[in-house]
Amino acid sequence: MSSPAPASPAADETVTGIIVHHPRTDARTAYEAWLTDISETCRRFPGYLSTDVIRPVGSQPNYTIIIRFAGIEALRAWTESPERREALQLIEPSLERADRYAIRTGLDFWFAPPTVQPPKSWKQYLMTLSAIFPLTVFVPWALGPLLDGVPLLASKAVVAAVIVALMVYAIMPRYTRLVSRWLYR
Repeated sequence: MSSPAPASPAADETVTGIIVHHPRTDARTAYEAWLTDISETCRRFPGYLSTDVIRPVGSQPNYTIIIRFAGIEALRAWTESPERREALQLIEPSLERADRYAIRTGLDFWFAPPTVQPPKSWKQYLMTLSAIFPLTVFVPWALGPLLDGVPLLASKAVVAAVIVALMVYAIMPRYTRLVSRWLYR
């Protein structure tokens, strides 16, 4: 598996590695155990942020593994590590075809895992609205006392930054996984 270079992300920008595997039907149990092991190994690397696994949906046989790191160098340290190479050698006989790997930066991994048709626009709209609306009510209310006396534009910028951070790092990765059956149906 080669690691293609991303389009020059900033060193401190969150970087996402997207890996697609198609395990043989008779090797799914072994593959699930391998996923658990490699996820634990990955967690020990500096800069590691999270791992999400999108399991096969409907007739789609692929697993999509989304790994986030704090920067491109942290992701490279993982992708080029001997631990990862050894783990791949162990699982390769259980895969129908060689894995596919891509690096993404920013928000482009929210709605379009590489092996699944992107969801309908109206589903993306409803999902995003249902995540953002409560934040636009709660975050200003929660930060109000801290921002009392701060100029209006600066306080709006802080509120917007908190909402975007919550969406990118906390809410959307988990929310997308939670509603994936509906979203990708």
